[in-house]
Amino acid sequence: MRSAAIFIILAVVIGCGCTRAVKVPPRKAERIPEAPMTMMIASWYGPDFHGKLTASGEVYDMYGMTAAHKTLPFGTILRLTNPDTGAAATITITDRGPFVPGRDIDLSYRVAKDIGVIGPGVLAVMVQYIGRDMKYAKYIKVSDAASSAYTIQIAAYEDIKSAERLKAVIIESHPGVFIMQAVVNGKVYYRVRVGRYTDKEKAMSEAKHFANEGYDTYVTPHD
Repeated sequence: MRSAAIFIILAVVIGCGCTRAVKVPPRKAERIPEAPMTMMIASWYGPDFHGKLTASGEVYDMYGMTAAHKTLPFGTILRLTNPDTGAAATITITDRGPFVPGRDIDLSYRVAKDIGVIGPGVLAVMVQYIGRDMKYAKYIKVSDAASSAYTIQIAAYEDIKSAERLKAVIIESHPGVFIMQAVVNGKVYYRVRVGRYTDKEKAMSEAKHFANEGYDTYVTPHD
C-alpha cells in the first residue's frame, strides 16, 4: 500500500541555514479499484483524546471521519462496514493504536456511532482498502550540523502520554525508539526518536520510511 516510487529533492535551506528539507514521496493519491475486503476488530476512542495531537501531527477530532491503526500509513482510506446492519463509513487513518491486545483499529467517536460500535464497544467490521491521500506523506528535515552520531525524530509532544503511546507502537518494529525531554522557549517537549546512527546516509535511508508513512521526520545529531 505504499507509494510505488520515492523521489528525493533537496529543498531550500530553512531558517538559520542549518536545516534542509527533503521531499520523499510523490504528492498524488493512490487507488486500488475493487480491493478485496477483510475483517478487523474495531474499538473506539473519544473525549479523553479530543483536541490532542495524533501521531500524524493532526489534532484529534472525535467527530471527524478518522481512525487509528498500528501500521497503515497515515492518509490510508478505508471503507468500514458493520456486517450485521450494513451501516458503513469511509475513514482516513491519522493516528496510531489501538493499544489493547486483540483489537485492530480504533475509530473516532463519530465513526463508531455511525456504524454501531458505540454500544458493544468492540465489533468485528468488514474493511475495504480504498486508497491513500498522499498529502499525509511528509518531508524529511535534515540537520547540517556535524556530529559523530545521528538519530531520527518522528514526533514532539507537550504531553508525555502522547509520546509514550507512540513509542509503544513504534517499538514493536523499531526497538531503538526512545523519548527525549527538551525545553524550548520555556516549554517542555517530549521528542520521540528512533535509533543511533554513526553513518548519516544510513539515518537518511531509514528516515525515508518514516516520512513516507506520514511522520514529521527529522534527522538530527544524537544528543
